[in-house]
Amino acid sequence: MLPTGTGKSLCYQLPGYLSDGTVLIVSPLLSLMQDQVEQMMARGEKRVIALNSFLTPPQRNEALTALEAYKFIFISPEMLGSETVVNRLRTLRISLFAVDEAHCISQWGYDFRPDYLNLGKVRQLLGNPLTLALTATANYDVRRDIGEKLLLHDWNEVVFSVDRPSISISVEQASGFQEKLERLKELAAYLNGPGIIYFSSKKMAEQTAAYLREHGIRKVMAYHGGLDPESRVLIQQQFINGQLDIICATSAFGMGINKENVRYVIHFHMPMQIESYLQEIGRAARDGREAVAILLYTPGDEQLQFQLAEAELPNGLQIDRLFTYLSEKKLHYRDVKLEEELISVFCGFTEIQWRIVEDYLSNLKTMNMEQDQAMLKGMLEERLKIKNGKILKMLEWVLSNECKRAGILAAFDEELPSGRKNCCSHCGLVMNHFKKEATTEAEHSHDREWKQVLASILLNK
Repeated sequence: MLPTGTGKSLCYQLPGYLSDGTVLIVSPLLSLMQDQVEQMMARGEKRVIALNSFLTPPQRNEALTALEAYKFIFISPEMLGSETVVNRLRTLRISLFAVDEAHCISQWGYDFRPDYLNLGKVRQLLGNPLTLALTATANYDVRRDIGEKLLLHDWNEVVFSVDRPSISISVEQASGFQEKLERLKELAAYLNGPGIIYFSSKKMAEQTAAYLREHGIRKVMAYHGGLDPESRVLIQQQFINGQLDIICATSAFGMGINKENVRYVIHFHMPMQIESYLQEIGRAARDGREAVAILLYTPGDEQLQFQLAEAELPNGLQIDRLFTYLSEKKLHYRDVKLEEELISVFCGFTEIQWRIVEDYLSNLKTMNMEQDQAMLKGMLEERLKIKNGKILKMLEWVLSNECKRAGILAAFDEELPSGRKNCCSHCGLVMNHFKKEATTEAEHSHDREWKQVLASILLNK
């Protein structure tokens, strides 16, 4: 367990070069995989590939045929659900089985993914290779759960503090939405960038990016999961290369983004839990220099998080419709995948909701519809209870009149080291440390110069 931005990738890359076999890295996000592959290739490593849904069937077949040529194979947990893929991997000598963002394995983790639950079985099929689980946010219960779900009998834990001393933490309260938006505009104009502003809504990210541009803050774009892959890659690369100063993003942006000089992270919406807050502010200060994380809170913001948590999980009515469908069609649980589209439409499942339901049904050994229906509802109610509990803990931290850094560390059973300078908004924060430097006249002149050159080119055309 290493804080975000402190070198988890090196933990599997270096051992890979010191061993003869293949390194298999399980990663949860397509964008994260692509980013890591591109970074390794940019540093000269050509024996690296990502096996995920970005590949067309011919590309996937070609990649599987030539797997021996690759030293580092990034793969999604969904792809490891393919018997063909796993059988092909079994022909390789896997020297290291690395699980990135390993908190996704645990039901107690903030970003639990059903597809991660099969990794223990996959690991056994691959001959129980040396295994490395990596995460930035895992308390004691999550770490134990990770080990058990990976079917490890014994393991070593290397646990570092979640604290990022170079990131100052601030929580500001606004009386209403308009006041919060005005404060965001002030901060975007005042703070030295580059910066990331996080939202819980795709629409709000888009609208705020447009709002900032309208008010003279240039070089800002929105990034979220609703964009097409080409747009996401373009915006990501523009930000990394300094062509954009600000990204208005949902949580889809950030994992694996290797930009060292992010100077601030602002949360326009309160995150769903402290763990994801830590992940997101960890995008800043990768170069070790000072940065600031600012959370803007308006009373009632937590209601959006409660709604999002509820929407992630199937509700009771959807489960009733599911079992009505199975009963009327006389469909066995093992055959539900064959009618995935019809079931999803009939029950109104989102992709995530369907994956949760399908995983639950696939792990049942026998069929007892009435009992299974009740058990599934009970499991979902318990899962929602866990999510709501995390939201309430996050809200408690936001509203607490205590050191913000100490509150975060306490969530991971850590104590605050003494003598921390520019710690947080409770202990005292000197904001002019993060002030944008004034643009010089020479820079203005250079700015005008290239615009005049471009205008003359266009006019001559």
